[in-house]
Amino acid sequence: MEVGIIGSGIIGLASALALAEAGYSVKVVARELPGDESQNWASPWAGAGILPYPEGKGHDLQINTFKYYWALAHRDPTSGVQVVDVTEYFDDREDDSAIWYKRLVPKYHVLDAKELPEKAKLGVRYQSMTVNPAVFLPWIQSILIDKGVRFYRAEVKSIDEARSTLKTQIIVNASGLGALDIAADKAVVPVRGQTLHVKSNSHEIVMFQGSHYTYQIPRMYSGGVVIGGVSQEGSRDQKADAVTRADIIQRFKLLTRGRSDYSDPQNHIQDIVAFRPARKGGYRLEREGSVIHAYGFNTLGYTYSYGVGLRVKELVDLILGRSKQPTSRL
Repeated sequence: MEVGIIGSGIIGLASALALAEAGYSVKVVARELPGDESQNWASPWAGAGILPYPEGKGHDLQINTFKYYWALAHRDPTSGVQVVDVTEYFDDREDDSAIWYKRLVPKYHVLDAKELPEKAKLGVRYQSMTVNPAVFLPWIQSILIDKGVRFYRAEVKSIDEARSTLKTQIIVNASGLGALDIAADKAVVPVRGQTLHVKSNSHEIVMFQGSHYTYQIPRMYSGGVVIGGVSQEGSRDQKADAVTRADIIQRFKLLTRGRSDYSDPQNHIQDIVAFRPARKGGYRLEREGSVIHAYGFNTLGYTYSYGVGLRVKELVDLILGRSKQPTSRL
């Protein structure tokens, strides 16, 4: 049975993988394809840490994704996936009662108060993974092509146009920000992110969440890390802002108590500006007739990706009468 997918971002590619592994014939149509460096899609620019979210719904999606990348990091380092230590700080909670993934991640423990930066109320440390999109996206496309998945470069504006282009009845709408038009979903909104790729030999994710959003994420094989960031809902400004860049550098310096100072311009590799595909009210992952919608994951596309692919496969099975209606696991 043939299935068409709109979008070759991380959600579209993960869906293609899960479907191909289940024996489906898969076609993907997208305006951008792996290897493209356009700012019009988010997947190549993501920091791409596999970081479960304390309040995020869809725990099973995140668990399945974590297991996939964990196995991949140990099986094939050419994929651009690596295991790293993670330190998370919070100033919006006193304890780790809401951190459900403490039973999932290896080496999880709560930090002593003396290890916390200024204003942090909680710190935890564990192991997870990072993904280098510049390596991973072409790698997974190659895997998919070997499994018979076909890719078509085209911009489609509707489900009907996708069906006409791909000649498939079942469509997976993983179009990201394109869902604003393709699904006529007015809840879809771009969230501008600005980060800085800098030279570093660090192999640790550092994340501060709560009153500000500051982080460092290693990028395998690049000789550096990505530091950020900002989340500017609705902004479409493609240019890197010097004031924002300086603020990110200063925030991270304070976060690490001066141990990591990325203010030297000679260490700057690249400014990154991209637009995360968010959705007010949360992501959409559901069947609508013979269409499966999978979009709106904002900053957590990689964290949800393979779990979403498995759920998409379940919904395709349901359309074809190959399984019973899956129960909600949100």
